[in-house]
Amino acid sequence: MARQNLQSGVRLRPVDLARGHGLSTQAIRNYTDDGILPPAPRTVTGYRSYTPLHAYALSAFLALIPGHGHRTAAEIMRAVNRDSPDDAYRLIDESHAQLLDDRHTLRAVEAALRDLAPVPDERGLASTAPGRGETFVGPLARRLGLRPATLRKWERAGLVQPRRDRQTGYRVYSAADVRDAQLVHQLRRGGYRLGQIAPLIAQVRTAGGVEPLQSALHDWRARLSSRARAMLTGAAALDAYLSAGP
Repeated sequence: MARQNLQSGVRLRPVDLARGHGLSTQAIRNYTDDGILPPAPRTVTGYRSYTPLHAYALSAFLALIPGHGHRTAAEIMRAVNRDSPDDAYRLIDESHAQLLDDRHTLRAVEAALRDLAPVPDERGLASTAPGRGETFVGPLARRLGLRPATLRKWERAGLVQPRRDRQTGYRVYSAADVRDAQLVHQLRRGGYRLGQIAPLIAQVRTAGGVEPLQSALHDWRARLSSRARAMLTGAAALDAYLSAGP
């Protein structure tokens, strides 16, 4: 009955939907063609005809984007519109699982920083084998679950600064380098770009501790909370659309 009420009587033009959300009429047409909005019948003159149900769908899609991202929000709406709600729920569950994983990562970073003590710089050593607390690129990459090429990329970005063995030319990572690599790895998992991480690592080296990272962790935590709240808002809007449908 709700769907009949929403589909009959009131007819909306693309511009009517667009104006209410600060969008262009072309965006409304694109969303319809992409399956983000349900199909819109055409009038005898060939123009698309929308109903309040489409307005519910558009509101749901736009509300889902902040919490799930544009791509996942679009996939959720397509699943609903092709009458596959279980697919939509799975996508939502995956986003929540990713958010939970991000929270675990943040807690792991905070725990690691609490236990992190200043590490002396040992780059002046000239031995042919790694000294105490030192390691080569291969073992460090395996320890972090990365490719050696990733560590070399971080080196070019100035995030880690291993010394070179004078005889073999191999990279030797000191205990301080290992610490820096661990921090970079965790911050990358938290969504930080290399350009954002570089000044933080430089501050850690200069200060001999991790206090400069506290503001970054606070920002990270705030972004996770904002995303969680956005997921709630998106869920409410999607529920309203589902309730208005069949």
